[in-house]
Amino acid sequence: MALLFEPLQIRDITLKNRIAVSPMCQYSSVDGFANNWHLVHLGSRAVGGAGLVFTEATAVSPEGRITPDDLGIWKNEHVIFLKEIVDFLKENGAVTGIQLAHAGRKASHSSPWKGRVPLKQEEGAWQTVAPSPIPFKETDPEPKEISVEEIKKLVKDFGNATQRAIQAGFEVFEIHAAHGYLINEFLSPLSNQREDEYGGSFENRIRFLLEIVTEVRGIINEGTPLFVRISASDWVKGGWDENDSVKLAKILKEHEVDVIDCSSGGNSPEQKISVGPLYQVPFSEKIKKETAILTMAVGMITTAEAAEEILKEQKADLICLARQFLREPYFPLHAAKELGVDLQWPSQYERAK
Repeated sequence: MALLFEPLQIRDITLKNRIAVSPMCQYSSVDGFANNWHLVHLGSRAVGGAGLVFTEATAVSPEGRITPDDLGIWKNEHVIFLKEIVDFLKENGAVTGIQLAHAGRKASHSSPWKGRVPLKQEEGAWQTVAPSPIPFKETDPEPKEISVEEIKKLVKDFGNATQRAIQAGFEVFEIHAAHGYLINEFLSPLSNQREDEYGGSFENRIRFLLEIVTEVRGIINEGTPLFVRISASDWVKGGWDENDSVKLAKILKEHEVDVIDCSSGGNSPEQKISVGPLYQVPFSEKIKKETAILTMAVGMITTAEAAEEILKEQKADLICLARQFLREPYFPLHAAKELGVDLQWPSQYERAK
């Protein structure tokens, strides 16, 4: 059996294979609600054989959306359709994951195909927040420095979102601490210049994340896996780097985090990224080998052979695909054939096997 199709147990949850659908923003919601687009988008990947299917970044508050079109889970009404999606994914053999997020200073923008620019007042712009009043780009509106009282409220927002996600039936929880969004902004010295208990030292800069981890872990049951997605490097001199990520991963492991989802970048327009196939896999490998925590590899992984080699060389425990799943919703079915695995297809599709 190819490693890519070996089951993986994390706490009480068993994934049927090592293939995960990465959280991918669809910018297709109104007022945070999921709809038929999300059902078909996520459902197709479950039918296609993915072991773990994540929602896109799901905002824990309306101000935490990147755009007005983002998915949300800040009110009870959001649960109803999310539960329909979760039920369908489970019926088709996938474990269901939700990524809880807050966009911080990168919020209040238009969707990519609408320009990806800061919203104007007449377009419904809202005040963004950040650890320090430093915009992502010089042309962006200045974010408000979040107060300690507001930080405490946001931790509760993550907790309340977790409660709703449990009601919807999600089985895996991921905290989004990457790509220049709010938690990542606290972690990096490039965006966090506070002088209180949430800024300055490494220990202070990770405090917000640890408080969220503690809140979420205290709500989900002991058998539920908890992931954290990080930007393992800012790709900027003087910023957060892979050694910081190893140090953080060791602490997160002590706080009962099960998997580190190893992405990178997104917190500075000055980043210099050497993009290419498997370019982020070294982060996953380093964190796994130096901390013994489970890791998930992401970033331009496009073939079954590459995914299998990553696992064989013990550079990661899970393979997380994004764009390849946009191109090929049934990637796992095709990958199985390439790797000589006789995978069971959905009954409705058997005649095409």
